Amino acid sequence: MRRRIYGTSATAVVLGLLIPLSGCSGSGDDAGDGGKLRLVAAEYGDSPATSSKPFWDKVTTDFTKENPGIEVEVELLPWADIDREVSRMVKAGKAPDMALMGSYSDFAARGELYPADELLSVTAEANFLQPLADAGSVGNTLYGLPFVASSRLLFYNEALFAKAGVKEAPKTWSDLKAAAKALKDKGVKYPYALPLGPEEAHAEAMIWELSNGGGYADSSGNYSLASDQNIKTWEWVKTNMVATGYTGPTAPSQLNRADAFAAFTRGEVGMLNGYPSLAHEARAKGIGVVTTAMPVSDDLGTGETPPAVGVADWMMAFKQNGRRAEIGKFLDFVYQDKNLSDFASRYHLLPSTVTASRTPAGGGLDKNDQQFLNALRGAQLYPVNDPAWVTVSDTIKRNIGRAVEPTGDPKGVLEDIAAQASQASKKQH
Repeated sequence: MRRRIYGTSATAVVLGLLIPLSGCSGSGDDAGDGGKLRLVAAEYGDSPATSSKPFWDKVTTDFTKENPGIEVEVELLPWADIDREVSRMVKAGKAPDMALMGSYSDFAARGELYPADELLSVTAEANFLQPLADAGSVGNTLYGLPFVASSRLLFYNEALFAKAGVKEAPKTWSDLKAAAKALKDKGVKYPYALPLGPEEAHAEAMIWELSNGGGYADSSGNYSLASDQNIKTWEWVKTNMVATGYTGPTAPSQLNRADAFAAFTRGEVGMLNGYPSLAHEARAKGIGVVTTAMPVSDDLGTGETPPAVGVADWMMAFKQNGRRAEIGKFLDFVYQDKNLSDFASRYHLLPSTVTASRTPAGGGLDKNDQQFLNALRGAQLYPVNDPAWVTVSDTIKRNIGRAVEPTGDPKGVLEDIAAQASQASKKQH
């Protein structure tokens, strides 16, 4: 497959950063009424107490005070529904003016979105962190405006490490294996939690593949899902981590991210890959958490520092209702440091802009979040700028866990995933 799927510097992104909220507000079919701008946004909270509604109520009220005559109505939808519902609205001719969700490239490919340079000031457009701007661009044109972001680091439970006599953070896969053995010997339920269940297996898979010099794309930006490095990665994981029992009692293909995270906050997990909100949640429950870079393969060596996996969600503006000027005014307002930082800090995520990252609400990032920001600056994000990515990521999520099953063949599984990805890409292009 020769189509370049990454931007000018290879980047790659996760769909939906947080656990979905059940339920839905609004009918989604009243676009265009009363001259209001309409934003359909994902609900980032996981309960009424943590809902995004108070943030949007304040921002829209403050915006209208500064811009009399432009009102903004916000409809919140759960992560599980928003991609499907927004697609339905657009097809029905009832597109919202803006959407905040996990993917944008299919709309961009059909010419349905305004590019950033028609919406934002030059200063605002240049303010996005570079890996995020690359991932939000199709060709050299920015269509997906990054809103909040995160990166993944290896977490370990400090008390369990001490109990197992592990004195240092693992730096290589051999170190990781040795730490997992020590944890298992002390009765830790999940020495290393390996969530390759269908919820978000593509994140865990990419973390492992990058740590061996592989990943989802080659240096030219083309899919390389069944590369030699990736095959060796999964052969090592299967033999050294899964077959040894170091990944715990649940088969990795059956372990979802949410379940692994919950087990970590209960003190049942020695190590896993996580993002800032998990660190805050675990510490709130009395778990001593240390975060560090993912260990690298012994072949790669500790002199190499592979990129972390970065994740982001996307704001986009639809052309259908023709309100470019009003949308631009609202987005310039939303992307002010104080607003972006306020939203990011509510959910222990990272703001997507250079200036908000320097001066978030409350006087700056705490030292724990700063490590994630440092990782994000050089991160690789999923190829969300490829319209086929939604299908490709789903294929990875549903299949990669088979590579480490007792009867699994990593090479065969990866080649099967690559073949399905090739078919998905041909359909899109």
